[in-house]
Amino acid sequence: MKFLAAAAIALSFAAPLAHAHGGGHHAKKAFDPASAEQTPFGIAGDPAKATRTIRLSMGDNMRFTPDRIKVRRGETVRFVVTNKGTMLHEMVIGTPDELQEHAALMKKFPDMEHDEPHMAHVKAGTSEDLVWKFNKPGDFQFACLIPGHFEAGMSGKISVVER
Repeated sequence: MKFLAAAAIALSFAAPLAHAHGGGHHAKKAFDPASAEQTPFGIAGDPAKATRTIRLSMGDNMRFTPDRIKVRRGETVRFVVTNKGTMLHEMVIGTPDELQEHAALMKKFPDMEHDEPHMAHVKAGTSEDLVWKFNKPGDFQFACLIPGHFEAGMSGKISVVER
């Protein structure tokens, strides 16, 4: 009985990880302002209110181009993220500490998948959109957290400045 209770508790902690990165493509959900959650680095943006488009590419050289981005606080940006490589890559926006923590978790659970508005998982030779509203000033990062990619230097910086 104790084993079953322990297994149930372990599964409850693993449930959020059941959405794995994997190689599959997930259709983006329609924007729902009621479900948008504030983060330290901004909030999901309404695609209809994007005021700027930034094209970003990534590849098997484990680099983003550009790798430095400057935006104004309050700006809603549509990132068009293109994977020019032959393997799955992603763009995940966050604070440096959150990205470090998430990268460590990805090492432990490499098949983990999630579908968060601050992430774009991009198969080889394709593009995905990520729309984000930068309503908090500061320096943030974006990175590919697929195991080994972040450690190889696949990251960039976003500076959010006052208007």
